[in-house]
Amino acid sequence: MIGKLKGVVDSQGEDYVILDVHGVGYLVHCSARTLQALPAAGEAATLAIETVVREDMIRLYGFRAEAERECFRLLQTVQGVGAKVALGILTVLDPAALTSAIGRGDKTALARAPGVGPRLAARLVSELKDKTPAFLPGPGETVAALAPAAAMGAPQPVADAVSALVNLGYGEPQAARAVAAVAERAGEDAEATTLIRLALRELAA
Repeated sequence: MIGKLKGVVDSQGEDYVILDVHGVGYLVHCSARTLQALPAAGEAATLAIETVVREDMIRLYGFRAEAERECFRLLQTVQGVGAKVALGILTVLDPAALTSAIGRGDKTALARAPGVGPRLAARLVSELKDKTPAFLPGPGETVAALAPAAAMGAPQPVADAVSALVNLGYGEPQAARAVAAVAERAGEDAEATTLIRLALRELAA
């Protein structure tokens, strides 16, 4: 399976980019948000890749960050959400905004995405409210590995939590305030993953 591609942008279509990797052109489907963020043709780019293999095709989906790819996976656990709809949602909402919308139960924000009507928006909120953020570190990973620019001078779990939130798209002052607000309640022994979950709820309130 292909998990990441690093190459040169060859060309773009309406919903894809062709990435030239050592002379091989990979057609990678992306959200409009990701396509707009890519550099011009001839410049270097790196994409996290989700490889989908079916009997009649192999398709690659590309993302600017691991968090975006994890959201893509998470969205498709909901009935009625396929790859096309998931990309549409990620075009309208970046990972931080998506997490916030689900946390607030903001069905209107979700329904702005193409292919998402009121019923599907309600289902997304209902089924995902207890699953986000699914893009927290897994076994063997550290939060710092996802967001290495830790806040200086803070305890390591606090610094890691702030950095992870910044990596998800929140501003550093906003992230620092949210983590500080929950750190006292969580206790001095709270791990970074706990602080992130609590801070995301704080941000979504």
